Amino acid sequence: MPEFPGGTQALFQYLARNVHYPEIARINGVEGRVFVQFVVNKSGEITNVSILRGVNASLDREALRVVSAMPLWEPGRQNNQPVSVSFTVPINFVLENR
Repeated sequence: MPEFPGGTQALFQYLARNVHYPEIARINGVEGRVFVQFVVNKSGEITNVSILRGVNASLDREALRVVSAMPLWEPGRQNNQPVSVSFTVPINFVLENR
């Protein structure tokens, strides 16, 4: 399986630091979990980013933006050769001050 630099914990830290709650979603009280699917190619680049299950257009766009901007991953390997691997990550949008 491909790996984010620093591992799974580092991935969730990256998401927490880089996801910005869209103002329109905040105003309207929109919350939810967006599932983003993408491919980590043989070079570790993020490609073919898409929403597997969305919540709202503004939250979906933000999730796509953050995933598309991720740094290079360690690519997946099969028989010790780098391979492209499909990956899915959930991004939670939760309003803190309700």
